[in-house]
Amino acid sequence: MSNYYDSNLTPEEKWEKATIANNFIFYKVMRNNPDVCKELLEILLEIEIDHIEIRGEETVEIDFGSKGIRLDVYAKNTSQAFNLEMQATDTKELPERARYYQGSIDVDCLKSGQIYKDLKDSYVIFICIPDIFGKGLARYSFENLCRENTNIRLNDRAYKYFFIASNCDKILNEKQKAFLKVVVGQKASDIFSRKIEELTQDAKHNTQWRHQYMEWERQRTYDFENGKEAGIEAKAVEDAIEFLKKGISPETIAECIRLPLEKVLELQKGILLEV
Repeated sequence: MSNYYDSNLTPEEKWEKATIANNFIFYKVMRNNPDVCKELLEILLEIEIDHIEIRGEETVEIDFGSKGIRLDVYAKNTSQAFNLEMQATDTKELPERARYYQGSIDVDCLKSGQIYKDLKDSYVIFICIPDIFGKGLARYSFENLCRENTNIRLNDRAYKYFFIASNCDKILNEKQKAFLKVVVGQKASDIFSRKIEELTQDAKHNTQWRHQYMEWERQRTYDFENGKEAGIEAKAVEDAIEFLKKGISPETIAECIRLPLEKVLELQKGILLEV
């Protein structure tokens, strides 16, 4: 399996070893090939999707000097919204991230004046290399059920999926298995997985993307060495401001993005003064 995420490697070495499991490469391939992204979603979710639009304003800005870095693939259509992310390591907070992403999708999809029934079917999908739940499954899928009677579904149309590439041999769906094998560095075995391999190589030959990746990796190293927590808080503040502007209550924001309520209220005052 590729070890591109080995912290001892230089950015250049990471790029040379990168596979589709590299979230930068994954984002570039999916963002620039919506048809491939749509097909992957259909394979993973085992549903037919009419079409998807990968929103321009949701594009991840990763050029040097950019304001923030988010490597999610976010796509939607008239009735569905999808957040798709490659995850090479277990950060111990993926369930919470899935919850946060689902809430963010709902905020984005439901405009002022719309009724709650207008919410889109929401799918948050993590493609993980390690088994973050440790139960040996190749796929963990979640939806809200009644605890007293699990035959009763809440039917809020919010779904979370965690695919475990390291357990790919245990999955029954052959197309899913073929893709997950490529994620862990095995050879492609069907048309779609071969397409993924080809697009990965094309991405690695793109000199502009290579330069972006080098700058991104160097910035990540610098940020880590100069205070990882500071970067996390800055992103939380940025998110809080955006949610406040969309009318989300300070209490909800504080709970979801783990900022002190006092800090969120302070940010709210600053926004009101600007109006």
